[in-house]
Amino acid sequence: MYYTKVNQDNCIACGLCQIISPNLFDYTSEGIAFSKMDLNAGKVPIPEERFGAFLDAYRKCPTGAILRSDRPFPPSEQRS
Repeated sequence: MYYTKVNQDNCIACGLCQIISPNLFDYTSEGIAFSKMDLNAGKVPIPEERFGAFLDAYRKCPTGAILRSDRPFPPSEQRS
Protein backbone atom coordinates (compact mmCIF):
# COMPACT_ATOMS: atom_id res chain seq x y z
CA MET A 1 0.00 0.00 0.00
CA TYR A 2 1.37 3.41 -1.01
CA TYR A 3 0.41 7.02 -0.39
CA THR A 4 1.14 10.06 -2.52
CA LYS A 5 1.18 13.81 -2.45
CA VAL A 6 2.88 16.54 -4.46
CA ASN A 7 5.68 18.71 -3.14
CA GLN A 8 4.08 21.84 -4.53
CA ASP A 9 7.23 23.92 -4.02
CA ASN A 10 8.98 21.69 -6.59
CA CYS A 11 6.09 21.48 -9.09
CA ILE A 12 6.72 23.39 -12.33
CA ALA A 13 3.13 22.98 -13.61
CA CYS A 14 4.21 20.93 -16.63
CA GLY A 15 0.93 18.98 -16.74
CA LEU A 16 2.50 15.55 -17.16
CA CYS A 17 1.11 13.91 -14.02
CA GLN A 18 -2.48 14.87 -14.82
CA ILE A 19 -2.12 13.67 -18.41
CA ILE A 20 -0.71 10.32 -17.27
CA SER A 21 -2.92 9.84 -14.21
CA PRO A 22 -6.00 12.12 -14.35
CA ASN A 23 -7.78 10.10 -11.68
CA LEU A 24 -5.06 10.91 -9.14
CA PHE A 25 -3.78 14.39 -9.99
CA ASP A 26 -5.31 17.79 -10.66
CA TYR A 27 -4.20 21.42 -10.57
CA THR A 28 -4.79 24.53 -8.50
CA SER A 29 -5.87 27.75 -10.21
CA GLU A 30 -2.14 28.57 -10.47
CA GLY A 31 -1.48 25.31 -12.33
CA ILE A 32 0.32 23.59 -9.45
CA ALA A 33 -0.40 19.86 -9.14
CA PHE A 34 -1.99 18.16 -6.15
CA SER A 35 -3.24 14.69 -5.25
CA LYS A 36 -7.00 14.60 -5.78
CA MET A 37 -7.73 11.71 -3.41
CA ASP A 38 -7.31 13.76 -0.24
CA LEU A 39 -6.49 17.29 -1.41
CA ASN A 40 -2.76 16.58 -1.21
CA ALA A 41 -2.70 15.43 2.42
CA GLY A 42 -1.12 12.05 1.60
CA LYS A 43 -3.45 10.17 3.95
CA VAL A 44 -5.51 8.05 1.52
CA PRO A 45 -3.83 5.00 -0.04
CA ILE A 46 -3.50 4.83 -3.81
CA PRO A 47 -6.13 2.40 -5.14
CA GLU A 48 -4.53 -0.76 -6.52
CA GLU A 49 -6.16 -0.31 -9.92
CA ARG A 50 -4.57 3.16 -10.25
CA PHE A 51 -1.10 2.25 -9.01
CA GLY A 52 0.34 1.60 -12.49
CA ALA A 53 -0.66 5.05 -13.73
CA PHE A 54 0.62 6.59 -10.49
CA LEU A 55 3.99 4.87 -10.86
CA ASP A 56 4.30 6.09 -14.45
CA ALA A 57 3.57 9.70 -13.39
CA TYR A 58 5.89 9.38 -10.38
CA ARG A 59 8.78 8.17 -12.55
CA LYS A 60 8.26 10.77 -15.28
CA CYS A 61 7.84 13.86 -13.09
CA PRO A 62 10.72 16.07 -14.28
CA THR A 63 11.29 17.68 -10.87
CA GLY A 64 10.55 14.74 -8.57
CA ALA A 65 7.63 16.70 -7.07
CA ILE A 66 5.43 13.61 -6.81
CA LEU A 67 6.16 11.91 -3.52
CA ARG A 68 5.32 8.40 -2.39
CA SER A 69 5.43 6.64 0.94
CA ASP A 70 4.46 3.25 2.34
CA ARG A 71 2.69 5.02 5.22
CA PRO A 72 0.53 8.16 5.47
CA PHE A 73 2.42 11.44 5.28
CA PRO A 74 2.64 13.54 8.45
CA PRO A 75 0.61 16.77 8.52
CA SER A 76 2.23 19.68 6.70
CA GLU A 77 1.45 23.12 5.42
CA GLN A 78 0.98 22.41 1.72
CA ARG A 79 -1.05 24.53 -0.67
CA SER A 80 -3.96 22.79 -2.31
